[in-house]
Amino acid sequence: MDRTRPERKGRSLISRLAAAAARAILVALLIALPAMMLPQVRPDTTQIVALLALVAAMLTFVEYVSDYPSLIEFRDAPPFNRIRFFALFMSVVLMTLIARGAEAPTPLTGPLRGMGHSIGAAMDFPFSPVRLMVLAAPAEASETARDLIRSLAGLAYLISISTLVVFVALVRLLDWPLRKGAFNFFVNLPLFDPTTGGDVLLRLKRDSHFNVALGFLLPFLFPALLKVASIWGLAPNILDSQALIWTMVAWSLLPASLIMRGVALMRIADLIEEKRRRAYAQAELQPV
Repeated sequence: MDRTRPERKGRSLISRLAAAAARAILVALLIALPAMMLPQVRPDTTQIVALLALVAAMLTFVEYVSDYPSLIEFRDAPPFNRIRFFALFMSVVLMTLIARGAEAPTPLTGPLRGMGHSIGAAMDFPFSPVRLMVLAAPAEASETARDLIRSLAGLAYLISISTLVVFVALVRLLDWPLRKGAFNFFVNLPLFDPTTGGDVLLRLKRDSHFNVALGFLLPFLFPALLKVASIWGLAPNILDSQALIWTMVAWSLLPASLIMRGVALMRIADLIEEKRRRAYAQAELQPV
């Protein structure tokens, strides 16, 4: 009888609980960070943010503590989600510090504002996504507010592009996702049903192309949608620092996340195609 097996199971459960709790705390901290750092945040806004942070932390904990995920893709294919979270965390922290510097300058926010201004000015050229976001600002926005929008948009877009470059390099140079073992299709793609809709290979490639195309177009379409929503009174008030930060996060990192998912799906399709090719070649070599 193996007496060490229950102990190993206990250690595995404890480590999984600790990892899930750490992820939940980080997610809650990320959501609450702008409300904690920005000055003059209304009490009702703080309560709503606290509730959202608690809900997100609970969902993250339940998702990562279970054996089989239900929503989060590529959970067991690091560092896909770690790269996305790091880019999101860096964007929120830097944009919050820059927005805080516009209202309550500190020795730290000064250089960050200068860096954001330089990046925004460099990426603000005709028909660029940054220029479109500046044009989507309300008509009553002051020049200072437009400069803040330009700075945050340039910084967020630069982080999203850098995230894509890092992930593509990881896929091409470090053989993701096989670097740490076999890829479990059902665990890492819980929302993808391979039993419906025809050949799984064609569906993966189709979804990959759709995600990449949508991710490429969204930075250009998002400002137009924001402008249309403002006509109907449905757009967030981007003159408010907290709403501006989350709008920039959605505008820059959602397209980057879609492109990353498209690249990942194409990589999985290539692996399946290569495995099929080897299986067919082996079947042809076997004697009848």
